[in-house]
Amino acid sequence: MLGVEDLRSGYGRIEALHGVSLEVRAGEIVTLVGGNGAGKTTLLRAISGVQPVTGGRVLFEGADVTRLSPHRRVELGIAQVPEGRQIFGPLSVEDNLRLGAYRKTHGAAEVGKDLDKIFAMFPILAERRRNPAGGLSGGQQQMLAIGRALMGRPRLLLLDEPSMGLAPILVDQILAAIVDLRSEGVTVFLVEQNAFAALSIADRGYVIETGTIAKEGSGKALIEDPAVREAYLGV
Repeated sequence: MLGVEDLRSGYGRIEALHGVSLEVRAGEIVTLVGGNGAGKTTLLRAISGVQPVTGGRVLFEGADVTRLSPHRRVELGIAQVPEGRQIFGPLSVEDNLRLGAYRKTHGAAEVGKDLDKIFAMFPILAERRRNPAGGLSGGQQQMLAIGRALMGRPRLLLLDEPSMGLAPILVDQILAAIVDLRSEGVTVFLVEQNAFAALSIADRGYVIETGTIAKEGSGKALIEDPAVREAYLGV
């Protein structure tokens, strides 16, 4: 579904990605782990189109989308949940969700059905649908950010640090929701510093170090890799 080929990107004269190549197959959860500054967020932003690339290609379902605008990629089926959630605080929970369907052409009835699905997935959002989104807790805001992305009916969901700053019980809820999404046919590319939790639900994973892919393998294999365990799992 997603192919990244020799991708390069940076900020001014500083190159952050040094020829990254990886793939995400349809129906998978693929996890990318790495330390701060390794290039994880830059890679996701390059895939979604909000970060310019200086070399290489991004392929989606076989088509080259490297030069497409972010909104065209959303229309094709790529949605990103950004680091830090980036919800619209003054707007209601429901209005935040409806904004996620902005680029879709299906009618109001279909949007209503999608809202019902999100509220079934995250019941707390249904309870607070009329409340300003800025008043939600961090975990609830993360649920909202995921729900907003899902309102666009993506086939590929890019998740950037969804567990950041959350209590363990909320992390478990978010990860369970990600597994449920896979069962519903959504392919997930997950960037996460909580390496053990992310790899434990992943079909496959990659380790990125200073802008290059250092290791790849099944989630289980990476968890059992001594170098990965020492560097990222704290064991």
